[in-house]
Amino acid sequence: MSNPVGWFEIYVDEMPRAKAFYETVLGVALEALSDPTEGHAQMWIFPCDMENYGSSGALVKMDGFSAGGNSSLVYFNCENCATEESRVAAAGGEIVSTKMPLGEYGFCTLVTDTEGNMFGLHSQQ
Repeated sequence: MSNPVGWFEIYVDEMPRAKAFYETVLGVALEALSDPTEGHAQMWIFPCDMENYGSSGALVKMDGFSAGGNSSLVYFNCENCATEESRVAAAGGEIVSTKMPLGEYGFCTLVTDTEGNMFGLHSQQ
């Protein structure tokens, strides 16, 4: 198994708010994804290149699945996680742990989004 993670989903309660948060903090544009659940889900996919290493995923608003309180942690790759960290509060999120060193593995920041989900920002610088 060369790449154990093939996809991720971040469940949200208010899609416009969550979409604006991630687009602002990560500096990307999310794209609408067709609903594979026949009307039960609204999905916006993060930019991805399905031909290269790494995983992509989507923000999901789905009947019966609420945001926050999950036990998985997604890390987004960054040039320098301090850049994205600086956008979190203005976008409506909170910083849980400021940029911290991980030795030879780079640096990370932990934040929560507007929906109460915690995620990480990771960089080598």
